[in-house]
Amino acid sequence: MDFTLSTEEREVRDWVRTFVQRELMPMEQEVLRRERRGEPGITADELTELQLKAKESGFWGIQTPEEYGGMGLSAVMTALLEAELGRTFVPFRFGGAADNILFYANDEQKERYLLPTIAGERKSCFAITEPGAGSDAKAIRTSARKDGADWIINGEKTFITGGNEADFVMVFAVTDPEKGANGGVTCFLVDREMGWKSEYIDTMGEWGPASLIFQDVRVPESQILGEVGKGFELAMQWIGRGRYILPAHAIGSCERLLQMAIDHANTRQTFGAPIAERQAIQWMIADSGVELEALRWLVLHAAWQVDQGLDSRHAQSIAKLYGGQKANEIVDRVLQIHGGMGYTRELPIERWYRELRLLRIYEGTDEIQRRTIARNLLKGHVKVSGILG
Repeated sequence: MDFTLSTEEREVRDWVRTFVQRELMPMEQEVLRRERRGEPGITADELTELQLKAKESGFWGIQTPEEYGGMGLSAVMTALLEAELGRTFVPFRFGGAADNILFYANDEQKERYLLPTIAGERKSCFAITEPGAGSDAKAIRTSARKDGADWIINGEKTFITGGNEADFVMVFAVTDPEKGANGGVTCFLVDREMGWKSEYIDTMGEWGPASLIFQDVRVPESQILGEVGKGFELAMQWIGRGRYILPAHAIGSCERLLQMAIDHANTRQTFGAPIAERQAIQWMIADSGVELEALRWLVLHAAWQVDQGLDSRHAQSIAKLYGGQKANEIVDRVLQIHGGMGYTRELPIERWYRELRLLRIYEGTDEIQRRTIARNLLKGHVKVSGILG
């Protein structure tokens, strides 16, 4: 077993690390000041400028296939890059990406939606979650009924990431109530000007998802992505596209947080000695170090399975569950080590505290991951001995 990064992997990783240190970290204090004023931490123009700066060095479309102008990086490389981006809370993402299911578009749809999205000219959002259908995606009630050559969509979606900024949506609606998720759900590409509206949802974090309202929104047959009744399969492909990416991002955050705790413990003195000499602090540091190391290998193992063409859903669920829980435990310890200052908004710890809490909810709650893991084990879909057999 060779755990050494290749020369290419190391070079790509190091470039992103340098980019984060030179371009993103210097923005952190201003980002915090803006967010304290209730403003976006980074403006759209600043994000675009940073993305174009990265593009100059060839970093564009990290996982976008090369035939579409992207880098087509492996899952392991993507995990390594995402961990580097996680070292800062500045909300940056590389440009040149498009939702994986958009690649199922026909030629006309690719010209209208896929290519402009990759180029950064259009913004999309994925809408399946509803007020009564979160973890149970099969319970969606948004409907689309045929009316001549068109479809009429009615319903509400909620907690839609990017829904306030998107100019088109991939929305999933029931087209055959009798079949439901088993052949009765269809995905539609719907431009905002076709009539849907978005409403901002305020959260404890620094991002704002949206509720999307569809009231008699008329769309032509040409707006169907894929085939009628095949939407649920597309939705599951989107959801399962890379759960390892979320805990990968948390790796970088936890590395930065743990280093903050170590630095503070070595300099903060109580009763004439650094708190690093206190066993209570040492155990918090030790536990966090062990959990971070375990998370790192769970994520990389899941990503490796993706690259090998293996069914990685079980490994990704494990990484997602463990990452969400341990990232929250680590940031909690780091805040505790910093005491009262950790609780203030002068330091970014409380911001990470709120941000990492979301990891246990979105794109599959802890409970859903446990359900998946338990079902796989109980039904014999995976072995207790794991990949070693």
